[in-house]
Amino acid sequence: MNELFHYFNTISPIHQNTWKVVKNIFSEYSLKKGDYFVNEGKVAKEFGFLIKGVIRAFYRNNEGVEYNKHFFIKHNMVGGYSSLVTQLPSTINQQALTDCTMLLGDYEKLTDLLDQHQDLERLLRKIAEGYFVEKEKREVEIVLLEANKRYAIFKKEYPQLEQLIPQYHIASYLGITPTQLSRIRAQKNKI
Repeated sequence: MNELFHYFNTISPIHQNTWKVVKNIFSEYSLKKGDYFVNEGKVAKEFGFLIKGVIRAFYRNNEGVEYNKHFFIKHNMVGGYSSLVTQLPSTINQQALTDCTMLLGDYEKLTDLLDQHQDLERLLRKIAEGYFVEKEKREVEIVLLEANKRYAIFKKEYPQLEQLIPQYHIASYLGITPTQLSRIRAQKNKI
């Protein structure tokens, strides 16, 4: 729980009395490699704070082709945010790429606390704003940057991930084929 308290306070300070209430809506939860945390077509009710492991968020088209949208690593919030907010079925999947440990929270219980705890409402707003900015940045990268530049950004943002997950997941995230990723990596190694 200390990791979650520290994470919250680096984003926006929360009072001790707020923390005493908030920490009670969380419990420890584990995912095995390959397990899903969010399933498309289902309404999300819970969210998590990732303590250990890697989770990918991805879409699957009608032909079954998967497109990785985001990787979550330790000390990140995970969950089907759009589904949590709208209470409509999720359009995204989130799957553990390694064994994961997280703190699981009930979204409805969390939102029930917002009227009594302004510091909590501020925290959630700042988390949402951060994800919005990150999403916009990612969209710009995919559209405007060459694949080798996207790969360089990936390596900077996720320095240990290449050793933990299959290369085809990284290629999908970058919007390229595994063969293209191999070529980019080979060129980087020559420099």
